[in-house]
Amino acid sequence: MAKVGSTEKNNRRRKLTEQYANKRAALKAIIMDRSKPMEERFAAQLKLAEMPRNGAKNRIRNRCEITGRPRGFYRKLQICRNQLRELASQGRIPGMVKSSW
Repeated sequence: MAKVGSTEKNNRRRKLTEQYANKRAALKAIIMDRSKPMEERFAAQLKLAEMPRNGAKNRIRNRCEITGRPRGFYRKLQICRNQLRELASQGRIPGMVKSSW
């Protein structure tokens, strides 16, 4: 089980990412547009640098929905490998059967 603080920090990052997504995308579009003057692009770059770092999408860590574990994460199911195995053994994931040979 992950610390509550680490999962809460990640949730705050998710909220900030949603909040600043449009503004960041607009600034990045200005920065990448070669037809705009250099001064305007540089001003946009400074505005982007002033925004909160946790508003960036790449700051979000994929964590298990059940335990908060950051490693061994399956994106399709949003859970870690340990919980996947446990739920599959209990028969709670449709179509998944524990293999045996």
